[in-house]
Amino acid sequence: MIVAEPKPLEQIRKMLARHKKVLAVGCGTCVTVCSAGGAKEVGILAASLRMATKLSRETLEVDEAMVQRQCEVEYLEPLTKKFDDYDAVLSLGCGVGVQSIAQYLPHKCVYPALNTTFMGAPTEQGVWEERCQGCGNCVLHVTGGVCPVTRCAKQLFNGPCGGSEAGHCEVDEATPCAWQMVWERLGALGLTDELMEIQPAKDWSTSRDGGPRRIVREDLRLPPDDVDYSEDTA
Repeated sequence: MIVAEPKPLEQIRKMLARHKKVLAVGCGTCVTVCSAGGAKEVGILAASLRMATKLSRETLEVDEAMVQRQCEVEYLEPLTKKFDDYDAVLSLGCGVGVQSIAQYLPHKCVYPALNTTFMGAPTEQGVWEERCQGCGNCVLHVTGGVCPVTRCAKQLFNGPCGGSEAGHCEVDEATPCAWQMVWERLGALGLTDELMEIQPAKDWSTSRDGGPRRIVREDLRLPPDDVDYSEDTA
């Protein structure tokens, strides 16, 4: 899932300084799961803004709303009329959600209440760790399900660097050495021989280095509006 964390309250207040009426919008998927942008967090942030505004004797009205997914227009449409009542929107969604709302509301100021950090997984209560960078060319089949792009501090593809010690990364001793994990995982599966094959240099053209990425699934696209189905083309 996409993991995010709240921005400092004072930073959010500064962003909203020139506005009088703001709608705080949460997202019911990833940021709800990581306890950053769900209904509870929207309520807490809205209350905090109201309290800070009152204490500073400023004027700022903050209301709350939730959508299931901010990244899809279909979920924003029910709020269309509601958006008209506010001079700004404060998104408690990931960066994709913020941009989706901004595109949907081209004449409305839209601000991020969260810092989007990474794609990860919960490892214990209140702890999330990065697991994927979306490089566009997955190698998990080679490394036993342990991602060297994300979990190796040096993104090595042909074994450990030599700086690890007792299974821990030299960059941070609290971080397990990814290649130690790979070796142990493939060892348990009896597949360590496959690690003897030298992997070529990583092709980063599928990653973010080539600019914003786009996936087109022709089998899922709607037909163009100008297609004439009135005649039998069989």
